[in-house]
Amino acid sequence: MPTFTSYDGTELAYHLIGDGDPVVCLPGGPMQASVYLGDLGGLPRQLVMLDLRGTGDSAVPADTMSYECQRQVADVEALREHLGLDQLDLLAHSAGTNLAALYLTEHPGRVRRYAAISPSAFAVGLTITAEQRLATARQRADEPWFAEAYAALEQITGGTFTDELWQRIRPFSHGRWDAAAQALDAATPAQQNAEAAAIYASALTPDETRQALAAFANPVLVLSGQTDVGTPPAVASAYAELFPHATLTVQPASGHFPWLDDAVAFRAAVTDFFSR
Repeated sequence: MPTFTSYDGTELAYHLIGDGDPVVCLPGGPMQASVYLGDLGGLPRQLVMLDLRGTGDSAVPADTMSYECQRQVADVEALREHLGLDQLDLLAHSAGTNLAALYLTEHPGRVRRYAAISPSAFAVGLTITAEQRLATARQRADEPWFAEAYAALEQITGGTFTDELWQRIRPFSHGRWDAAAQALDAATPAQQNAEAAAIYASALTPDETRQALAAFANPVLVLSGQTDVGTPPAVASAYAELFPHATLTVQPASGHFPWLDDAVAFRAAVTDFFSR
């Protein structure tokens, strides 16, 4: 397991999967160890999976406020320097796209191509309405678990939040609520740093970030799932519109983890994007 030392002396770990030209991968969660990404559907590249500070095999920092997303930009830059890369092919999933967006803001010349998978709205200030989430969920009305999950989602979108309700809506995150999806969900609590997650998005500046992304000149791929209540298709489309040169791919029958729901389609789209 390779490691490097970041700007404040914190030792961070990353994992190398596969061969070929490197793609630096930023996990979501927020603040979840990168292991849940697996091999991203078998992408034919060398995946550089960063464990964010305080997660996975990376050390806990002395200053816990360094969990703030904008301060972790320096970790990504330290990784780039450690790898000896002039430019990155960058892929981020879910909450990891907040960190990626801030990295693009501060270091636009260091990113050759950026793939945003099931992107988060926080860093860029996009609004996700209750009806967008509910309408996306209603696509699953034929599922045996739908009635219970949808009732829980209605409560959550109405402002009621409990651990039980969050657990009941988990099937909506996946194109198939099968053994693989359930195993991924069951592993999440042990992989996530809850203290770090609470700090991660505490000091974002969406207006400034949107302005910076509008000037990012290199290609962007936004890929989301058709049935993802976390990033409804309309929100993924709005995210893509923030960039001057973005391509939107909405993967059918897929949720928040599209490489798990349809590895073949995911691998084809992402491989094509990074190969251009």
